[in-house]
Amino acid sequence: MRLSTIARYGLRAMIDLAEHYDGGFVRLSEIAERQGISLRYLENIMSRLVAANLVISSRGRRGGFKLAKAPSEITVLDVIEPLEQTLSPVPCLDTPDYCDRVDSCAAKALWEEVKLEILKILGNKTLADLAALANELENKESD
Repeated sequence: MRLSTIARYGLRAMIDLAEHYDGGFVRLSEIAERQGISLRYLENIMSRLVAANLVISSRGRRGGFKLAKAPSEITVLDVIEPLEQTLSPVPCLDTPDYCDRVDSCAAKALWEEVKLEILKILGNKTLADLAALANELENKESD
């Protein structure tokens, strides 16, 4: 399985918001600069995350974006699902009539297991976990 750029960048932006969670709203230009993401592309990502009720936006001088709930309450799966079309490693898991062998395919059970493991891993990691790891990595880098 390969995640799209929008999912990878969306997760990076959400980790950034998690790292700045206690500071209130964060300007999109600050996230874009820190994460090396085009501002226009990031606007598209954030609109999807707002629509998914993961992020709150506010206009005005002190406006920007912030997480809709605590970083410990948002899983990586919560972030990835609204940004990816599918998390299935093969098309037949989402579209059974994709293949006429779907009922007799020995590999399908393997792909179902792979998908379940992916969902489990992504569902068990929170933004708080990744923000803590990011801080740890930054501290190692500055030593």
